[in-house]
Amino acid sequence: MSIERIVMLVAGFMVLLSAILSVYHTPEWIYLTGFVGANLMFSAMTGFCPMVKILEKFGFQHGRTFK
Repeated sequence: MSIERIVMLVAGFMVLLSAILSVYHTPEWIYLTGFVGANLMFSAMTGFCPMVKILEKFGFQHGRTFK
């Protein structure tokens, strides 16, 4: 699996998880959704994503995101 797909998978999971937790646990979990969205916007504008650097250190490779 490529780095790009892993980043999209983790971001989607975090948004879904925080939305569910904000409904069934406490509304403060919605801040995690905002943090993930802000990080996605920051990485789109700057080209820097901390998770990409971590995944590169673990040996994952960049690839074609969509075929």
